[in-house]
Amino acid sequence: MHLKSLRIRHFRNLGVQELELPPEGLALVGDNAQGKSNFLESIYYLETFRSFRGARDDQLLAFGEAVFRVEGLLEPDDSGRCDACNVAAAFQRSGRVKKVTIDGTEPPRLSEGIGRLGAVMFSPADVALVNEGPAERRRFLDIVLSLNQPGYLGELQRYRQVLAQRNAALKDTRSMRLAEVWNETLVRAGAAVSHARACWIGRWAEAFATYYAEVSGGRAARIEYQPSIDAQPSADVEAPGVEAWTEAFARQLDAAGEREVRMGTTVVGPHRDEMRITLDGERELDVRDYGSGGQRRTAALALRLVEAATIREVRGQEPVILLDDVFAELDEARSERILSLIEREETGQVILTAPKDADVRIRRDVLPRWGISDGRIEA
Repeated sequence: MHLKSLRIRHFRNLGVQELELPPEGLALVGDNAQGKSNFLESIYYLETFRSFRGARDDQLLAFGEAVFRVEGLLEPDDSGRCDACNVAAAFQRSGRVKKVTIDGTEPPRLSEGIGRLGAVMFSPADVALVNEGPAERRRFLDIVLSLNQPGYLGELQRYRQVLAQRNAALKDTRSMRLAEVWNETLVRAGAAVSHARACWIGRWAEAFATYYAEVSGGRAARIEYQPSIDAQPSADVEAPGVEAWTEAFARQLDAAGEREVRMGTTVVGPHRDEMRITLDGERELDVRDYGSGGQRRTAALALRLVEAATIREVRGQEPVILLDDVFAELDEARSERILSLIEREETGQVILTAPKDADVRIRRDVLPRWGISDGRIEA
């Protein structure tokens, strides 16, 4: 799949523009603070209907405007496994109304429209995946699984809703009697979430280690799931199934009753999970605590490469790669290795930003150069 055309209306500082995008991609070159990242943000918005920078929808709206709209025409790649489609998203300040359409029709739920483009966003800000606390890594897992595993987003949303209701009951009454009303639904949805996270990390842990070693120049790192729920597999299976997660969650929730009443909150469940990233060596060291800046950035890049590989495997299409001045904070050796890796792995559309032409180092002789000044893009 690739993005054939993009229509933008009052998204950040980009004004009103209609752009035809080359199937191979492009390099958007311009000074800082002109809108290069905003352009990539508008494209990625068509994948998740959210800002990759965590901004609220009203913060994406140009000053003084009432509505923004982004529309993209997506065309299938050579595999022919995907149909062409039109994806559009708009936000109205009055009433804070968001509307999404797929081929002109509004899906019953917003979640049914996500993941059409198959875009992966690489940004220097990705280092937060490693530098920040467990919530940032849970968010990464939730986005990847919501976009690539049918049913995951529904279970996650159900879990969050019930968790909020259960916590409110604990906080208001300091009694388990009302809180226990929510246990069955919480356990069922939470077990599905934990099982999906465990399966994804188990499937892609080796690929992460391979990507990390290639970019780092040989040193190894790994990802592992550290769930709040302790679901031990039976002797005749390699990993616990969803039933084992369900049983373990119910058992541990019951055991935590007194502590939950005392603390006024749910103390066990996937909202307390961690995806640990460690360096291999004589001692296993957490990258967040002991890794250098280069090692932490390499781990974040490896996670994004695994995300791209997930799209190729699950959706049967090449991802659209969005690179936001991604080499700015990498040393020369790591930059060269990641360049080589992306050139080899990513054969689909690549859209990147750079402050000057000399910084365009991926597909240097292939990508057309576009310019940008004060939000205005010129092909």
